[in-house]
Amino acid sequence: MSDPIKTDVLIIGAGPVGLFAVFELGLLDIKAHLVDILDKIGGQCAELYPEKPIYDIPGIPKTTAQGLVDALLTQIKPFGPQFHLNDMVETIERIGEPLFRVKTDGGKLFEAKVVVIAAGGGSFQPKRPPMPGIEAYEGQSVHYAVRKMDAFRGQKILIVGGGDSALDWTLNLAPVARHLTLLHRRSEFRASPDSVNKMMALVGQGKIDFVLGQVTGLEGEGGKLKAANVKGNDGSTFHIACDALLPFFGLTMKLGPVANWGLKMEGELIPVETAAFETSMPGIFAIGDINTYPGKLKLILCGFHEGAMMAQKAHRYIYPDKKLVFQYTTSSSSLQKKLGVV
Repeated sequence: MSDPIKTDVLIIGAGPVGLFAVFELGLLDIKAHLVDILDKIGGQCAELYPEKPIYDIPGIPKTTAQGLVDALLTQIKPFGPQFHLNDMVETIERIGEPLFRVKTDGGKLFEAKVVVIAAGGGSFQPKRPPMPGIEAYEGQSVHYAVRKMDAFRGQKILIVGGGDSALDWTLNLAPVARHLTLLHRRSEFRASPDSVNKMMALVGQGKIDFVLGQVTGLEGEGGKLKAANVKGNDGSTFHIACDALLPFFGLTMKLGPVANWGLKMEGELIPVETAAFETSMPGIFAIGDINTYPGKLKLILCGFHEGAMMAQKAHRYIYPDKKLVFQYTTSSSSLQKKLGVV
C-alpha cells in the first residue's frame, strides 16, 4: 500500500461533469484529484461515443463528445488536476471531521476533506468472454486491464479482441513480451487505422503473431495458464501457448462498489438534496447521472449546474474559517488571474 495522497477534494469519475467540477472548485482555490476506472479521460463520452454529436451544451450549437472533453481539459488546465486512470475506488472511510480515506483496487490511498462522486451510471466493468472455465484463471493469468506493463515482461501473451484496447495493448506490450499473439475472429478491426497499420507492420517484421479464430477453451492448473485452445476461421483446431491472456471484449456499465460505501441508495442511484447535491453522508457529494432527486434530468448541462452548487458547499469544508465571497469571472480580476487571462 502506498503512502496517502492528500488533496482537498477527490472526484470519482473523469467524465464531463467531473471535469467541470474541477473548474468550479479551482475558482475557489480548491485542489482536486480524479480517479477513473477507464484508461482515458472523458468517461462515457470518450469510451462509448467519442464522435457522437452533442447539440445541447449552452452556447455551443454543435460539438462531439470527444470535442467537449477536449474543451473541458483546456478549460481546467490552469488548475492542474491530477488524474489516476485505470483505477477503481473500492472503499471510502470517514477518519475525521471532515476527512475521508479512500482506497482503490490498484492499491492507492487518498485522504481528502471532500469526496465528489461523478461516476455517471456507475463504473465500467469488462465483459467476460464466453470461454469455458475462464473464472479459474482471472486475476492470476487472465487480466481485463493492464495496471503495470512490467508485470508482463518476459511472458507469452495472448491478446484477444479487435478494438482500440486490444490494438493499443498489442503495440505497448510487444516490446516487453517474450512472445505476443493477437487473436481476432475476423480480419476487420474496430480500432484506429493507424494502430492496425502499426500492428500489421510488427507482424510483417516477425515480432508478433496475428491469428484469425476464437478461443474455445483454456489449459492450465492452479490458476496458471499454459495454453489456449483455438478454432481457426478455416475450421482447424490448435493450441497457442501463453502465460497471460488479455481478453478485450468491450465494457459494460455496472454500479460497482458504490453500493458498499455506506450511502443511502435508491436502487442504483444516490439520492441527494438539491441545495448542494450532498449525499446522506456529510462531505460526500454526488453529481451527474449517478444521483437522483425530484425533477432530475440526466443531461450534461444539469451535471454542470450540480457541480457549481457542490463547489460552494465544499468550500465550507475546505476553508471553514474563510468567508466565501461570490464573484463573477467576467468582472473579477482575481478569478481572471487564476484562469491566466490577465
